Amino acid sequence: MPIENCTSLLSLIHSPKDLKKLSVNQLPQLCDELRGFIIRALANNPGHLGASLGVVELTVAIHYVYQTPHDRLIWDVGHQAYAHKILTERRDRFHTNRQFGGLCGFPSPRESEYDSFGTGHASTSISAALGMSIAARLRGESRHVVAVIGDGALTGGLAFEGLNNASTNLNDLLIILNDNQMAIDPISGGWSKFLTNIHTSKTYNHVRYRIYNGMRRLHLIDEEGRKRLIRFTNSLKSFTAKIPNNIFEGLNIRYFGAVDGHDVVALVAILQEIKEHKGPRVLHCITHKGKGYEPAENAVTLWHAPGTFNPVTGLRIVANDANQPPLYHDVFGKTLVELADANPAIVAITPAMPSGCGMTYMMEKYPDRTFDVGIAEGHAVTFSAGLAKEGLMPFCNIYSSFMQRAYDNVIHDVALQKLPVVFCLDRAGIVGSDGATHQGQFDLAYFRCVPNLTIAAPRNEHDLRNLMFTAQQPDRGAFVIRYPRGKGRLVEWQNPMEQMPIGKGICLKEGKTAAILSLGTIGYAAEEAINIVESQSDAELALYDMRFLKPLDYTLLDEIGERYSVIFTVEDGVINGGFGSAVAEYLCAKGLTLSIIRIGIPDRFIEHGTPAELYRMLGMDAEGIAQTVIKTLRNELTVPQQDKL
Repeated sequence: MPIENCTSLLSLIHSPKDLKKLSVNQLPQLCDELRGFIIRALANNPGHLGASLGVVELTVAIHYVYQTPHDRLIWDVGHQAYAHKILTERRDRFHTNRQFGGLCGFPSPRESEYDSFGTGHASTSISAALGMSIAARLRGESRHVVAVIGDGALTGGLAFEGLNNASTNLNDLLIILNDNQMAIDPISGGWSKFLTNIHTSKTYNHVRYRIYNGMRRLHLIDEEGRKRLIRFTNSLKSFTAKIPNNIFEGLNIRYFGAVDGHDVVALVAILQEIKEHKGPRVLHCITHKGKGYEPAENAVTLWHAPGTFNPVTGLRIVANDANQPPLYHDVFGKTLVELADANPAIVAITPAMPSGCGMTYMMEKYPDRTFDVGIAEGHAVTFSAGLAKEGLMPFCNIYSSFMQRAYDNVIHDVALQKLPVVFCLDRAGIVGSDGATHQGQFDLAYFRCVPNLTIAAPRNEHDLRNLMFTAQQPDRGAFVIRYPRGKGRLVEWQNPMEQMPIGKGICLKEGKTAAILSLGTIGYAAEEAINIVESQSDAELALYDMRFLKPLDYTLLDEIGERYSVIFTVEDGVINGGFGSAVAEYLCAKGLTLSIIRIGIPDRFIEHGTPAELYRMLGMDAEGIAQTVIKTLRNELTVPQQDKL
């Protein structure tokens, strides 16, 4: 395991210009040093280890052959971009990766010119890179464009749309397929099996290219003729080799591979060979996630993002969770199994996140009723709609930030048809160190305007279980339950489940001075804030857990609006269009004279940091909420956070 603190070559590399000063024969040693550097750095500062270890040689080869940042390099998702960051002027700052105020865990053009495109969600690289390649041609710029996409991300529909478009538009895009048979969990579906079986000859590709160039020089072939020649030779190769036709070459995209993605010398040679080839190309590289670090190689899912660990022994440093509240995704997963035991109509759907969302419990007990559809959120939603249309009860679990990708599917295929699909939005609200691409800050606002949806947010684990129980009752229609990442609040969380009345909130504490209305788990911060305020003043504050964003508890809001002249709303989501907006709109329409102060995420993207750091920065922790309340009651609050009705 390359964990020795040896950086004799790496210490000389500050940018790709320095990398090019090395001989090709020195690159294997550099890869060993780079791999060891990543392992040591992530042992104490957790991040995405396995994916980055798997592309060390590929990263070195790309930067060695291409002139980045002039040549564009686009990483899909970005889990695999750590070696890239280290080689591109950020080695000395890499210890701040994913930390508040430090480097972003994903490629970000705001951070470096070497990050050609921001990537945090899967399957975007081909489309973005194709746009860049065509832009270079239209602007008359001599620029190579390279997209690196994993086989997991290639299951996403957007990747196929990009491939289809690349086959018909004039471009010189190179697509590097990083094939490791993994997303976070093992890849499901026929695409993975196809990549396992695919085969072609480098000699064959070279000979075919020489024949084409010769015919073009003699004016014996034009662009349409080139495509016909590719189709003919593909068919001939498929016939003689007795293998299925290559999907890439079926799209007139030249295919090279499969090659060893961990042989850096060979990778440099093939990249130099195909660098100046014209037209879209695919280089298929076989890699191993976690390569070079035995613990990560042997348990790739666990070591996707392992937390802190001992780099020498490979032992993960796991907190003692005895007598601790469970993770919300474990509550979801175990509760789903309980419900499925009693209701045979329940089926479960996840877009490539079974371990992350807790669906593994259902997979173990009911494998025939659990479906991992790959990184394909839109398909997950419409597939769920089809299941529901035929009488089943789908629980579709998608992270809040990823559900954004399936918005039309929810509207067109579920809500419009009033189908009973239960959407469980994990990692809603502030997520933390994954940063702006992963904060689940928009779901309340973007779903609130959709008809035929019930939208709820549990305050704790008991509420989550009760909402799941309620959602699978007959005639409930489409149901959205959003809950945060991380631990809950209750050690004794396995309550007997019972139905919740739809659209009904509850009063948790009576008061006289003002009322705080909360939605979801942030209600605990509001409760702590009340304790702070009342310890520092004569104020007596009421606290209401509204539970449902849609339908709102209008009866309870009428009562609150009549009793209080000052109302605070607290939500773990964007202020614009969310829970506070819904409350303000309703009370405004009632013609009441009062002030509503909305506390939530402002109109901007929230970068990375721990949730505690981010809540504090946003004034959404207990102390921040308390200070907003105190200033308001002292008439010291500035206008932007306040709605006067």
